[in-house]
Amino acid sequence: MPSPANRLAQFSESVIRSMTRLANSCGAINLSQGFPDFDPPEAVLAALETATRGPHHQYAVTWGAPRFRKALANKINRDTGLAVDPDQHLVVTCGSTEAMMVAMMTACNPGDKVIVFSPFYENYAADAILSGAEPIYVTLNAPNFGYNSAELEAAFEQKPKAIIVCNPSNPTGKVFTRDELLEILELAKKHDAYVITDEPYEHIVYEPQVHTYACALPDAFERVITCNSLSKTYSITGWRLGYVLASATVIAQARKVHDFLTVGAAAPLQEAAVAGLELPDSYYAELQTSYARKRDVFLSYLRQTGLPFTEPQGAYYVMVDISSLGFPTDTEAAAWFAKKVGVAGVPGSSFFREPEHRFIRFHFAKKEETLHAAGERLLRLADAAWLKEVLALERD
Repeated sequence: MPSPANRLAQFSESVIRSMTRLANSCGAINLSQGFPDFDPPEAVLAALETATRGPHHQYAVTWGAPRFRKALANKINRDTGLAVDPDQHLVVTCGSTEAMMVAMMTACNPGDKVIVFSPFYENYAADAILSGAEPIYVTLNAPNFGYNSAELEAAFEQKPKAIIVCNPSNPTGKVFTRDELLEILELAKKHDAYVITDEPYEHIVYEPQVHTYACALPDAFERVITCNSLSKTYSITGWRLGYVLASATVIAQARKVHDFLTVGAAAPLQEAAVAGLELPDSYYAELQTSYARKRDVFLSYLRQTGLPFTEPQGAYYVMVDISSLGFPTDTEAAAWFAKKVGVAGVPGSSFFREPEHRFIRFHFAKKEETLHAAGERLLRLADAAWLKEVLALERD
């Protein structure tokens, strides 16, 4: 029998999704895969009901339904101050996952190099490999997950075709500052590279941090390829609506990649999502407030466990240092958390290029009552007698 493609041996199936399956099998509260357990905005739900009865059940325009692209361009213009043309600067994709694949395949030739910050969202390395590109890793250093400028410059000296920047970052919750993005852009200009940004958490940023749109920085639009989705902002992760924003030259090529990858995103969902894109500014302010409350609830329980963690600046993930529990690997620790503590997270090693086993990533995109329930389970870790007994049984 012929063998499958060699490139597939360089990465595994998603660890995040495997932890969801484990959580489901053992009844753990799933704080691994980052999806909410609450509904989208009422306006979006109402629009969905209407869209299912409308003439939207056949293919939309391949690169996005015109009404959706217009509403999307209007929102981006409000957020960034750019003059985005819905007919030239956008291609609508099946989630940010496809958007990143489209961006990579548009930017890179086989054999090109791509800078990836480590830790990274698990798709990035796989996308590079599937595109025929070689990842170059630059470390984000715990506990604050900043990068070393000299290391970044040395990576650019290898003449990469692009750098991927997740902002705010999954899994670390880091928010890249304006100065950091300007430094990255300056290096990209110097070495003639694209800056590919992934920004699905653009509206989930905690004070005093602010989100900076790299594409809106001076002289940046022609070089930045922005990937984004509606999943996190409107709590519709299952709708799989994303987009690529870039110059007309880049988008003309990206549309070809998208067309032959998926043809197009779901037409009735694009129609319904317009209601989300047209929500007032007050919606986004309340979204930030709501997630700040959720973060405070969850972190208050983590503090009581005594486990160190990095307080996220944005997104809805927290990296918890579980090294004091004495597990040989974080993978074993994550399975133990799901089965014995009843809370599922993701072993941090799945996000690192380095041999790093100190962390588990938990997310807090849940109802507050869900976070309280998870927190009560995590408080078992503060019970020294219970912890000693359960760990002893685990190692027998």
